[in-house]
Amino acid sequence: MYKSRLLLTLTASLWASTSLAQATDSFQLNTIFLETASENDNAVDVESEDIARQNPADVQDLFKSEPTISVGSSIPASQKLYVNGVEETNLNVTIDSSRQNNKVFHHATTTYIDPALLKAVRINPGVAPADAGAGALAGSVAYETRDVGDLLGEDLTFGGFVKSEYDSNGNIFTKSGSVYGRKGGFEYLGFLKIANGDLRSDGSGEDIVGSGTDLVSGLGKLAYEAESGDRFEFSMEQVTDDELRPYRANIALITAGRPVDLTRNYDINRQNFVFTYTDETPTGWWDPTIKLAYSETDLVIDEDTQFSRGTTGSFNGVIQNRFALPNGSITAGVDFYSDEAELEYYGVTDSTYDILASEKSRNIGLFAQARMDLSPRARVSYGLRADFQEFTDLHGETTSDNGFSGNLSGEFDVTDNVVLSAGYSSVWGGVPLAENFILNDAWAYPEDGIEAVTSENIFLAANANFGAWDLSGKLFRTNIDNARTPSWSGGPDLQADLESRGFELGLGYAWANGFARIGYANIDSEIDGRTADSYSGNYLTTPLGEVVTLEVVHTLPQHNLTFGADAQIVLSETNTYDFDTGGAGPTLPSYEVVNGFVEWKPKRNENWTIRGEVNNLFDATYANRATYGQEFATVNPLLEPGRSFKISASLKF
Repeated sequence: MYKSRLLLTLTASLWASTSLAQATDSFQLNTIFLETASENDNAVDVESEDIARQNPADVQDLFKSEPTISVGSSIPASQKLYVNGVEETNLNVTIDSSRQNNKVFHHATTTYIDPALLKAVRINPGVAPADAGAGALAGSVAYETRDVGDLLGEDLTFGGFVKSEYDSNGNIFTKSGSVYGRKGGFEYLGFLKIANGDLRSDGSGEDIVGSGTDLVSGLGKLAYEAESGDRFEFSMEQVTDDELRPYRANIALITAGRPVDLTRNYDINRQNFVFTYTDETPTGWWDPTIKLAYSETDLVIDEDTQFSRGTTGSFNGVIQNRFALPNGSITAGVDFYSDEAELEYYGVTDSTYDILASEKSRNIGLFAQARMDLSPRARVSYGLRADFQEFTDLHGETTSDNGFSGNLSGEFDVTDNVVLSAGYSSVWGGVPLAENFILNDAWAYPEDGIEAVTSENIFLAANANFGAWDLSGKLFRTNIDNARTPSWSGGPDLQADLESRGFELGLGYAWANGFARIGYANIDSEIDGRTADSYSGNYLTTPLGEVVTLEVVHTLPQHNLTFGADAQIVLSETNTYDFDTGGAGPTLPSYEVVNGFVEWKPKRNENWTIRGEVNNLFDATYANRATYGQEFATVNPLLEPGRSFKISASLKF
């Protein structure tokens, strides 16, 4: 706690000193921002500037400054994202608007994405608009990859960059490069990244089992825009990770139970294909978008005694139009998906449990979302969608169901400086597909089908902006009923109820060439009316508690030099559950981790960018609070890497 108090004192001192400076420019904070009714007012945005500043190596780095967003596991191949305490498979997750169906194996990652490919991420926690897509039980996550227009100046026809990076912890070497251009209405972009490294070590100097790096990621885009404004774009994005991981990839070791190898190879391949048509010269009521996409995650675990392969795929699309109105807009259309989760398993020496099975789900949704300015001080967003689903079990039997979802949110300017906002949604989610690796051809499904999962979300928020100062707060709650929780031995129709609730506070100060901010979140979750644990919370939630985030950045424009630091302070958590005894569980320990960076662009050649980082400055030994299994005496959780020094150099041409 001494480090926690020291960090808070230093931050308060910094704000006290910088408040004497005059803030000549506004600076957009990305914790929560409220804007016009053209967008949902509950959004959390990570913009391209944030990604460039943070230089994230994985999804955990990407969201480290957001106290309500947690990412468990120190290994990207087993990282899982939690928004307001709810695991991401309960959110509608898209990459370039393509639905992701990634619930493959509870020990592996859910959506494996390389932040180097991204230009922005938008999260609608809890209350999501109807046009976000089906199954947004606890909100939506939209990843958006880079475009030519993001990288190439309007007066240029060709460009590119190369980048090399070295991380001392694990001797990780990363090389990446891109070329892009435009000519005669055509645009093209190609990006490739390769990263290799050895085992990383934790804060005590011990190797983190299965933490080697073997990553290949790539992005390709081809577009044509006619003089009429009609634009056609095709994109392909892929991430491949093929390396030895802990036997259970999100756990360092289980000290009880059947003996297993320390590691085994996880070969993960996720790919995304998207075709998009838009009209870049919309007029009045004509602003169409058509998307057709296919996404797939494939996980192969090939051992001496058994072979497992899980594949989840989604063919999906949307046809919609945005109708411009004098005081806002209405977006309406139809979307669909056809998802499949397939398992191929056979034993080399024992064929008792061999299986080739799949579950399938097909859905058609009709939706409309209005975003209106009711007055100069009041804005509202409301929408409705109807979903029609067919679910096919692994025996080939099909059941049909349908339901309605609605949302309403708005904001009101109490004064020129104070904004109040609130939102509510009720969501019908149908029957989610089971995880691939637990499919069991001995399952007996209910004759009348599995009961559909539904949810309710609510938030109340306030934001006060006084010049350079920004103060925000939010209360939120998500209730999910009949969440599907099947198990290999327990059957396909097990269900549970989840409640996640909490609040968030933020304080920021911006000056001409920098900013400082602090965020705090307190999140509790329950499963079937009792405190949640990470085992019962697989694909639902995990104990999080209290999280504090700090970030300070300053630029010296006369030297083209930017430097900054960030910290995550996670307080001890006593509200835990002992799965074995049914009583109170152990206290989860507190930890503090501090990171810093400096970035320089030489004035003689500003196409170069040199960056140095130190991560986990104090060499803390800890497991991220969202990492699985910290409540259990028989589980050794995966620890985070200890102190590391990273240096990178990039050149634009």
